[in-house]
Amino acid sequence: MKIYTVGGAVRDQLLGLPIKDRDYVVVGATPEDMLRRGFRPVGKDFPVFLHPQTQEEYALARTERKTAPGYRGFVFHTAPDVTLEDDLVRRDLTINAIAMAEDGSLTDPFGGVADIENKVFRHVSGAFGEDPVRILRLARFAARYDAFTVAPATMDLMRRMVADGEVDALVAERVWQEVAKGLMEARPSRMLTVLQDCGALARIMGEITIGARLLQVIDHAAAQGVDLPVRFAALMLHMRKDAIEQLSERLRVPNECRELAVMAARERDNINGALDLSAEAIVSLCERCDGLRKPQRYAQMLQAVACDGLVAGDFAPAVRLQGGLDAARAVNAGALAQGCTDPKRIPEVIHAARVAAVAAFLAQA
Repeated sequence: MKIYTVGGAVRDQLLGLPIKDRDYVVVGATPEDMLRRGFRPVGKDFPVFLHPQTQEEYALARTERKTAPGYRGFVFHTAPDVTLEDDLVRRDLTINAIAMAEDGSLTDPFGGVADIENKVFRHVSGAFGEDPVRILRLARFAARYDAFTVAPATMDLMRRMVADGEVDALVAERVWQEVAKGLMEARPSRMLTVLQDCGALARIMGEITIGARLLQVIDHAAAQGVDLPVRFAALMLHMRKDAIEQLSERLRVPNECRELAVMAARERDNINGALDLSAEAIVSLCERCDGLRKPQRYAQMLQAVACDGLVAGDFAPAVRLQGGLDAARAVNAGALAQGCTDPKRIPEVIHAARVAAVAAFLAQA
C-alpha cells in the first residue's frame, strides 16, 4: 500500500501558493485494508475514507467508465491492481494530474510540471470530454490562475463538447456552484471569456452579453473584495429584470443574490444620478429598497452600482445615498408614532421627519 498527495495541493505547492486542502490517493489497498487501519468510510460512489487523526480524505485509486450523458453517468472501479497512472489519467488537467510521494518525489506522467512552468491548461486525455463539469472547472481555474492560457487542443475539445450537447446535461445546482466559485476568484472576467470562447456561456447563461465594460466591472468588484451577492449583482447590473429572474430561476440562484441583482439593476440610474436627487427622492429610494429595515442589503446595492463606476472607494453617489440612509434611520420612528394624535397620519409624520433629517444631512455634506 502506497499513499500519494494528488491534485490541487501538489499543483499549488509547485506554484508557490498556500495549500488549503490536501487530497490523497491510496494505491494497492482494499476498503478492508483501510478499515483495519482505522479509516472511516464516507464515499458513496467510490471508496473515500477519513484519516482517523487528521480527518483528511484518502481515496482508493480508481478508474472510471462513461455510461450516460452528463457528469453523473460514470461507473467507478477500485482494486489493489489499479495503478497510480490509472488513477491520474482520469483527472481533468495535466496540472492536476501530478502525484507526490511521501518522500517528496513526483510522478508526472502527463507533463503537468511543464504545463505549470509554461502556464497552460491542457486536458490529460479524451476522458475530459466525458464530463461537462470540467469545462466549468477549467473556466474557474482561469479566473484564479489568470496568467494561464488554454491549450488550443483543449479549447477545441471543449467546443466539441458544447456542440455535442454535453453542457446541456448539466444540472442547475452544479452550474451555479462553479459559477459562484468563479465569481469569487481574483479575475472572474477570465471565467466568462473562457466560457464564451468555447460556446458554453450561451448555453448556461445566454442572457449575458459579454463586453469590455462588463469584464471591467466584474473584475473591479473582485478587486474590491466584495461578497458573492454584490459580485452577482454587478454582473447583472445592465440586464432587464425579466432576464435576471429567468437566469436566476434556471440556475437556482439563491434568493439573496437574485433579489440584490434585481434591485441594483432597477435602481442603477437613480443611484448614478444621486447627486441631483432631493431629500424626498432619497427617502423614497430608501423606503422602496427596504433600506430602513435591511441597511446591509442597501449598502450592498450601492456597492454593486459603484463597481460600475470603476472608482475604488470614493463613488460619490454611493457616499451621498449611504449618508442619507443613515440620517433617515436615525429618526426615532417609535417616539414619533407615540406622539401622533391621529394614528392614520403616523406614516406621513415619520416620512416627513426622515425627509427633514436627510435634508439636514445634505445641507451639511
